[in-house]
Amino acid sequence: MNTRQTKWRLFTLFAMLTLVLSGCGEPFLSALTPAGEVAKTQFDLMVLSTSIMVAVILVVVIIYVIAIVRFRRKKGDENKIPKQVEGSHTLEIIWTTIPIILLLILAVPTVAATFKLADTKAMDKKDADGNREALVVNVRASLYWWEFEYPDQKIVTSQDLVVPTDQKVYFNLKASDVKHSFWIPAAGGKMDTNVDNVNTFYLTFDADKAKEAGNLFYGKCAELCGPSHALMDFKVKAIPQDEFDTWLNDMKTAKEVKPTDSQAAQGKEIFDQKCLSCHAVSPQDGRPEAARTAPNLANFAERSRVAGILEHNEEQVKNWIRDPEKYKPANKMTGTYGQLTETEIDQLAAYLMSLKVQD
Repeated sequence: MNTRQTKWRLFTLFAMLTLVLSGCGEPFLSALTPAGEVAKTQFDLMVLSTSIMVAVILVVVIIYVIAIVRFRRKKGDENKIPKQVEGSHTLEIIWTTIPIILLLILAVPTVAATFKLADTKAMDKKDADGNREALVVNVRASLYWWEFEYPDQKIVTSQDLVVPTDQKVYFNLKASDVKHSFWIPAAGGKMDTNVDNVNTFYLTFDADKAKEAGNLFYGKCAELCGPSHALMDFKVKAIPQDEFDTWLNDMKTAKEVKPTDSQAAQGKEIFDQKCLSCHAVSPQDGRPEAARTAPNLANFAERSRVAGILEHNEEQVKNWIRDPEKYKPANKMTGTYGQLTETEIDQLAAYLMSLKVQD
C-alpha cells in the first residue's frame, strides 16, 4: 500500500467519523444542546475552559512559528552566536503570571458552580403542614433497568422517568447491585449510583427545550457495569406542570387492569403464574426495595420503549419475551419464567400492552 492510498483512506475515515459524530447534537441526547439551568451552567464552563485552552494553543503556535521563521539560521551565519536572553526577569514574570490569571478565570466560576449545583438543602424543606415543597424522586439502578419512586406521592414506575418542566427536580440516587451512573446528557452531568450510600443532586428541564426535543429526553448509564452497560437506557418525559399533576393523580388512583379481551385475559393468567413474583402492575407498589427485583409494569403500554431500547410495539414485546438475552446479555430476566409457547407469548404481549393508567 503506497503512502498516497494510506492518506486517502485516513481522510475518508476522518470524513465518515465527522459525519457520524455530528449526530451527537440531537436535542434529546446531547450535552451540547443544554435543556435546563444545570446543563447550561455546565455547558458555559465547558465553553470557557475550551476557549482558554484554544487561546493558549494559538499563542504558543504563533510564538513557535515566529521563532522558527525569524530566528532560523541563515546562510552566512554558521559561526554567529545569537544574542542570549536567558535569565530575563521580565519574561519569567510574564509566563508565571499569565497561567495564574488563566487558572483564576477558570477556577472562580467552576468553584461557584460546583457549590451551587451541589446545594440540595431545599429537598428537605417542608411547609406549615409538614409536606415537602420540592419534588423528589428516588432513582434506583439495577442490572439493566431503572426504577423511579416518588416517595411523597407513594408511587413507583420504571424505565420512563416523568418530570415537570421549569422547576427543580431533586434526586436520591442509589444502586441495588453494582455501581451505575445516572446521566441525562441534555439536562446535566452524570452522577454515580452506589450500593452503600445515597447521592443527591437536582436537574431542571426547560419547557421550550423540552418541546424542541419532543418532550422526551434520553438517559443513559455512564458507568461500565456489565455486558449490557451500553443498553441500560431510560427515557425522560418532561411535560408541563398541569400535565404532570394529572399524571401523578392518575398514577395515585390507578386501579388494577382487568382485560376484557380474551387473549389479554389469558395473558394475565400467564403473567400471574410466571411474572408476578418479580414484576408489579400497580404504581402503588408497597413492597420493600429488596422485593422489587424487576421493573414495575403499571403503565407499560404508555412507555416509549420496550426494555429502554426497543421500539414500543407488540411485536418487539414478543421479541423481548422470546429471548431477552439476545437484546441485553447477562440480564436478570433470562431463564426465570421457563419456556413459553408462541401462543402464550402472544397472550402475554396482549396483556402487557393493555397495562395503562391514562386513557
